[in-house]
Amino acid sequence: MGLSFESRTPRIDPQAFVAPGARLIGQIELGPESSVWYNCVLRGDMNLIRVGARSNIQDGTVIHVDPPRPGGPAEGFPCLIGEEVLIGHMAMVHGCILHDRAFVGLGSIVMDGCVIESDAMLAAGAMLTPGKRIPSGQLWAGRPAKFVRALSEADLAGMRMGVAHYVALAKRHAAALGSALTPGNGRDRPEKVAG
Repeated sequence: MGLSFESRTPRIDPQAFVAPGARLIGQIELGPESSVWYNCVLRGDMNLIRVGARSNIQDGTVIHVDPPRPGGPAEGFPCLIGEEVLIGHMAMVHGCILHDRAFVGLGSIVMDGCVIESDAMLAAGAMLTPGKRIPSGQLWAGRPAKFVRALSEADLAGMRMGVAHYVALAKRHAAALGSALTPGNGRDRPEKVAG
């Protein structure tokens, strides 16, 4: 469900999938064929959250931002998520930049000012502390996260397969929900709110 906050309203591409139970609040932009899964919260009340085409935000993930503050960056900490990004179940993603084809493992934490470059991976359960950057082609893991190894071609191929899988799966869920949900039955309907 998309909810406005003050003058900020979610903009959801018609080809995006937002599962029932997900909450999109404020300044949110979802690109085509992106997906936000069950019980996610994207709270763009103080800054922008942008999700690029074919990226997926898996079940239970929380994404938030920070506004500009004295002594901090002029733009604050928006959350800018590129295209074909995979964010695993129950991740916490806060005020960071995830380049195209970045991977955030399930249950991991990405904090303010972090950058995960294209074709880079943060392992499941890891915590990327404020301001850290994972270079392209690297796997980082642990709490706090540190470099572990270079990603193999097989790793990168697996990430691309994951993107394609979630694009197709979102279409299947949208079709199933479209036939199962009717107005007034007491269940959430995926809602597209125009900006």
